[in-house]
Amino acid sequence: MYGQMRNKFPQYLFLIPAALFVAMFMIYPIVYNVIVSFQDLTLMNLKSGAKFIGWDNYINILQTERFGIALKNTIIYTSACIFFQVVIGYLMAAFLNQEFPFRNFFRSIMLLAWMTPLVITGSLFKWLFDVDYGVFNYLLTTLQIVDEPINWLGQQSTALTAVIITNVWIGIPFNMILILAAMQSLPKDVYEAAKVDGANKFQTFLNVTLPLLRPQLMIILVLGIIYTFKVFDIILIMTGGGPVNATQVLPFYGYELAFVNFNFGESGVIATVILFILICIALLYLWMIKKEEAQ
Repeated sequence: MYGQMRNKFPQYLFLIPAALFVAMFMIYPIVYNVIVSFQDLTLMNLKSGAKFIGWDNYINILQTERFGIALKNTIIYTSACIFFQVVIGYLMAAFLNQEFPFRNFFRSIMLLAWMTPLVITGSLFKWLFDVDYGVFNYLLTTLQIVDEPINWLGQQSTALTAVIITNVWIGIPFNMILILAAMQSLPKDVYEAAKVDGANKFQTFLNVTLPLLRPQLMIILVLGIIYTFKVFDIILIMTGGGPVNATQVLPFYGYELAFVNFNFGESGVIATVILFILICIALLYLWMIKKEEAQ
């Protein structure tokens, strides 16, 4: 036993850099953030030291109207983005999975939307949604779909929709590539058997493709929810959380508390709530995977 441990000890040494990285840049910030959420830590007492105040920060934040608005907007934003990204991503993956000329070229072109930095994408769509010079308003008015240009980013009723459209456009290639890779790994003989049995395309999708893609789709959904739930860049660039908190989401709310109001304790509450929600989603995913494997 001792000899086996001695032989494997050099192998464990290779884990030390990764373990130190995870401890310093992941575990420590999470633990410190949770501790800060129970403290009265502001810019005024940042140097002198904060005092422990228990659950006061949580009570103050969770009872505010802005927290309810931010939570609602985050759920709406995440749900809408994930739904359209996965559905459109699947349709495009199904199309690009067919044999036709320049197929690989079109696959590469589709990745440009995902590879473009969010700062550039946000600025581009901010111009596209501009009330005076935006392309969307030009097309809508030219086709006589609307009579007057829509102030997409300047009114409460359309601001969140404009941000959702932007993020859907960004996320479609990511979902498309993952679904396309999963589709190409599916066994061909199952489809041939379904065709022999007389199944049409919808029946084949419902009874063959969807069950076979379920594990990959679950992973895509979990990754998409985690990635979308912590949105910040697009909101900051396009709307800044406005107008009148119409696009206020939890990550941006936490940013404002920390770097605008300089209340780091209350900002820690928002970060902890986000962490708790994402952990619950991850645990739900693991439970579903374990249940499916048991069956």
